[in-house]
Amino acid sequence: MADRFRITLAQMNPTVGDLEGNAAKARAAWDKGRADGADLVALPEMFITGYNAQDLVMKPAFHMAAFEAIRKLAEDCADGPALAIGGPYAEGTELFNAYFILKDGKIASTQLKHHLPNETVFDEVRIFDSGPLGGPYSVGNTRIGSPICEDAWHEDVVETLQETGAEFLLVPNGSPYYRGKYETRLNQMVARVVETGLPLIYLNMVGGQDDQVFDGASFALNPGGTLARLLPAFDEVVDHIDLERTPAGWRVVEGEKAHLPDEWEQDYRVMVTTLRDYMAKTGFKKVLLGLSGGIDSAIVATIAVDALGAENVRCVMLPSEYTSSASLEDAEAVAKALGCRYDYVPISGPRAAVTEALAPLFEGTEPDLTEENIQSRLRGLLLMALSNKFGEMLLTTGNKSEVAVGYATIYGDMAGGYNPIKDLYKTRVFETCRWRNANHRDWMMGPEGEVIPDRVITKPPTAELREDQKDSDSLPDYPVLDGILEILIDADGSIEDCVAAGFDRADAKKVEHLIYISEYKRFQSAPGARLTKRAFWLDRRYPIVNRWRDKS
Repeated sequence: MADRFRITLAQMNPTVGDLEGNAAKARAAWDKGRADGADLVALPEMFITGYNAQDLVMKPAFHMAAFEAIRKLAEDCADGPALAIGGPYAEGTELFNAYFILKDGKIASTQLKHHLPNETVFDEVRIFDSGPLGGPYSVGNTRIGSPICEDAWHEDVVETLQETGAEFLLVPNGSPYYRGKYETRLNQMVARVVETGLPLIYLNMVGGQDDQVFDGASFALNPGGTLARLLPAFDEVVDHIDLERTPAGWRVVEGEKAHLPDEWEQDYRVMVTTLRDYMAKTGFKKVLLGLSGGIDSAIVATIAVDALGAENVRCVMLPSEYTSSASLEDAEAVAKALGCRYDYVPISGPRAAVTEALAPLFEGTEPDLTEENIQSRLRGLLLMALSNKFGEMLLTTGNKSEVAVGYATIYGDMAGGYNPIKDLYKTRVFETCRWRNANHRDWMMGPEGEVIPDRVITKPPTAELREDQKDSDSLPDYPVLDGILEILIDADGSIEDCVAAGFDRADAKKVEHLIYISEYKRFQSAPGARLTKRAFWLDRRYPIVNRWRDKS
């Protein structure tokens, strides 16, 4: 019997729907594995289709084409190591999330996912059918168990694989990032290793898809839960790990353990990665945004430059009579520090024309929020005109606090195609700016050093839509607001929970009311990077019409 087994792990970035491109990546990984003497080359869950493909997978023409791509890959990779790759598998009227083992020019084994996640961003119960509990497959004289993603979070699948002869576990995943996710994964996999006594190799994909980022950080554990290998987070990596047969069974040969960044770096990397991949995978090359001199647009501009390079970012200042000289100076300073294009388009002329056009209808009324929103919508109009003319995607700049309570103008500053900070509360925006000023990494395309002047970070936030306006005129101070939002949204808590945490009941009820009446705005808002388990899109699905309020 062989005393050594080599697996090439392909921690790679697929594109949803790009069957040919994903197959080419799989083939390139297989070529490298063959050159390195691999026994098995492994790719993540649903790699051939990209993940999370949602309802696209249910389209018969699509899943049939995906299966044909798998079959063709088996033919192309006949002369060399086995290839394991995820994709859809249809049998009669049923559709499964499958893991295919390709050997000798054909599909030698098909593993079917049993536990289908139906929470947060996952909706697999309505897409796939549940496969039966199954046994391991053989590569050479070695028997391998491959619980697919969610299956490894449950004892029964892994226990069945162990009892039917699996010698180690290879877990293919499409596991998206949220803050603290690595530790959660690791704890779950350690539990499976302790229960079975088998080594476990956890393979995750990387890259952005819509609002999600798959963060890699694939790893291998030996019995007892000892970490033997850790691949880098977020990076595409094709690398091998070796297992050695010992009297007690297979053991992973210890090797490099990559450094895992802290949560601030991980969050920032996610915001950069989602924008970079969203642009690349949708075909856009350049972005623009309204740069107001405030902190939110400053961090979005920085993320954009880090993701795409300064030459691909246009910043536009659109001042009114309420725009302070400090804001003008700060906006220009940010654009200059980042090295990106800075345009200046005053809105006073268009605003005067709108005011004149509406004057007969508004006669006898007092100026109110209407006039403030006209300014915001004029800015949205002008920015979208630039987007259309030059083919540059418009970024929106609302943080999670504003998105939560509707402190934004629909069809105004909410206009745009993507929002990198949609899941970042305002209090975290401040700290993220400070983190970026103090840190630079080789995956950032922007310059080192202080790119967001301290004055931008420390001045009181304001929309500057009326004289002496401050955000605190309409909302609780951000530490209070964010504390309440974290309870009501992230923890799905109650008004009573807010009071127990020390917040004023009236503040909590006001915030709850704003959350619910703003649902229609979020329904029409741009997608944005997911950083938590309660991001605004697939993680949190509330009705637009909703008269219920917490009476506690």
